[in-house]
Amino acid sequence: MSEVDVVAGRVLVTGGTGSWGHELCKQLLTHADIDEIIILSRNEHKQVEMQREFDNPKLTFVIGDVRDKESLKKAMYGVDYVFHLAALKHVPVCEQNSWQSVETNIIGTHNVVMCAIDCHVKYVVDVSTDKAVEPHNIYGITKACGEKLITNAQHNYKSNTKFVCIRGGNVMGTNGSVLPLFKKQISQFNKVTVTDPNMTRFLMSTKEAINLIFEAVKIAKGGETFVMRMPAISVEQIAKTMIQKYGNKNTVIDVIGARPAEKMHEVLVSRSEIPRTYELNERYFVIIPEYGEERFSDILKSSKKTELTEFSSHNAPVLTNEVFLKQIEKEDWS
Repeated sequence: MSEVDVVAGRVLVTGGTGSWGHELCKQLLTHADIDEIIILSRNEHKQVEMQREFDNPKLTFVIGDVRDKESLKKAMYGVDYVFHLAALKHVPVCEQNSWQSVETNIIGTHNVVMCAIDCHVKYVVDVSTDKAVEPHNIYGITKACGEKLITNAQHNYKSNTKFVCIRGGNVMGTNGSVLPLFKKQISQFNKVTVTDPNMTRFLMSTKEAINLIFEAVKIAKGGETFVMRMPAISVEQIAKTMIQKYGNKNTVIDVIGARPAEKMHEVLVSRSEIPRTYELNERYFVIIPEYGEERFSDILKSSKKTELTEFSSHNAPVLTNEVFLKQIEKEDWS
């Protein structure tokens, strides 16, 4: 059985017109037991483009917003799985629109939880970010709150719904990713702008990230946070590799300085989470919640507690230039 086979029936994807949503739908549609995929988002233009691109009767597009509980509940009736991707995520934009970030990333996530319980959804899968760990900006703070709303829902409410959180780092080619930006800068200006060459970031392909989501759903009991064991790379190496692929001997790196609220290194598992963190396999850590440990006896028996003090982009396995180049070649950016 493939990883995608664990998902069947009717699926709702919030924020489904983004890069994660595209790849998620692409993989879901390979499985015959998917009856319908409902794409809920606010962007009419992106929905039209995606509908034309996929041209598949199993996709249903609904204009809506996770902030609007009633429209969200209407879209969620009869759904088996909810993949919660909707978020305001660009760090500078979130800093400038703090309350909007709260309304989407916190209140919107709470609405997802409550509607899922009311609609008897089987699984809610929240896709979170390394920015939620030891948050340094409003985006990270709101995503950290969103994680807690998801994992605490398993304990706080009497429901048969399983609530699962998936935490990952940067994914190649997603909206706002630096890789398509660097490619565009090289094409237009023959240079790339780098905030700080010594910064490190987690990095993984979109396809790999979605595969890991399905793997987590397959074994989830509810209430856990699954953490992708992603490799990391320096911002300088990203720039040099992109120049190697798309530039020439005259392409330059322009260091412009760190943006407000940026971290030097990202963290996927914090020091405070380490005592409850297990190495599930070579692809995942799992963070067990502070309650109901007996429900995770299978995981505890088959996994070992991590010996790391934290898992950050500073101590993660390094993404080699060779592997990074191969991954770039598989991507398709405009």
